[in-house]
Amino acid sequence: MYPQLDSVQKVDIAFYYIIGISIFILIGIVLTMLYFLYKYSRKRNPEPADIKGNLLAEILWTIIPTLIAISMFIVGWDSFRALRSVPENALSVDVEARMWSWKFTYPQGFSSDELYIPLDKPVKLNITSKDVIHSFYAPAYRIKVDAVPGMNTYTWFNPTKEGVFDIYCAEYCGVGHSDMMSKIHVVSSEKYEEFINEKLREEESAVTLPKLLNKYSCTDCHSLDGTVLVGPTLKDIYEKEVTVIENGKEKTVTADKDYLRESILNPSKKVVKGFDAIMSSYKDDMSEDDLEKMISLFAGENVSESKINGRKVAEDSGCFGCHSTDGSVTVGPSFKGMYQSKEVVKRDGKKVEIVVDEQYLRDSIQFPGNDIVEGFDPMMPSYNDLSKEELDALVEYIKNLE
Repeated sequence: MYPQLDSVQKVDIAFYYIIGISIFILIGIVLTMLYFLYKYSRKRNPEPADIKGNLLAEILWTIIPTLIAISMFIVGWDSFRALRSVPENALSVDVEARMWSWKFTYPQGFSSDELYIPLDKPVKLNITSKDVIHSFYAPAYRIKVDAVPGMNTYTWFNPTKEGVFDIYCAEYCGVGHSDMMSKIHVVSSEKYEEFINEKLREEESAVTLPKLLNKYSCTDCHSLDGTVLVGPTLKDIYEKEVTVIENGKEKTVTADKDYLRESILNPSKKVVKGFDAIMSSYKDDMSEDDLEKMISLFAGENVSESKINGRKVAEDSGCFGCHSTDGSVTVGPSFKGMYQSKEVVKRDGKKVEIVVDEQYLRDSIQFPGNDIVEGFDPMMPSYNDLSKEELDALVEYIKNLE
């Protein structure tokens, strides 16, 4: 049983109306044919009649089909308007299609490969494609919308029944088309809040320097791109030679860990030349844990809590649309057992046997066209837009799938 709502009902009405008229016309044609076979059989009419024409019949078979076609258009237009008239309180979710997976991005900024939505809350889907033409098809909600690269479109629906409903791609998009499936999870508002909070916790656990600086409003006075604001920029600050004023005297110091700590906890002791001593101390406002993390991140060191989840990077990047994690071969080779395996690749038109090491994984993610594993087509897009942390996490995730 499908969930019911106004737009779904109107689409169903349009289908039922067209099917009903088609059945009615079919029955009418068959009955008329049988009547004509009986009435104008050779036995009853041994001599054929020469019919010159019938004005009334010609008018009827012109007007009646025209009226039927117009009525079908009106009913269909009503259902189309229902699918395009989005309620103002709708939850907006971005949908990105790619070969061969779906990516759903929520208003809070995080993404998932399956759609989770609250019960009885209208949902607006903003649909586009990253590579080729796909088609978002959710039969439970009578939705079929093409996802076209470079074009943004939308649709909406109102989930009125809890459950899990299928999503397909209804436009042939390559060899992985049949596997381009996902799910719509309609859950209670309480479970939806739990889902959102869990995702937010995952996002917050990935501590980054910009997040920490924003948390303590550091970026109100210090830029990260080299721009001079109220205070000196923090771009490439670590190990930089800085001219400061200390006890009224000018001196040059190195912005090492001790200097950074002192500048955060006792900023008025050494004031960078050219700036006023207006920064307040964070001694009572910043936890020791956050202070250590911030200084470590300035130094370019890894912070355990900031480690990005490699599986999440793979999900967000659509890797699982082509690569399995259980050893099965789909569009691309499986991630499972890939690391340290021996593969034959095409390099500059020649076959070369290589061992899949860490450098190969990095190159294959950023420049997939260089070495093509034998037996697979060169269709993987480049992912050189991943950050260093995301690339590291993805490589580490693949390495551990033994």
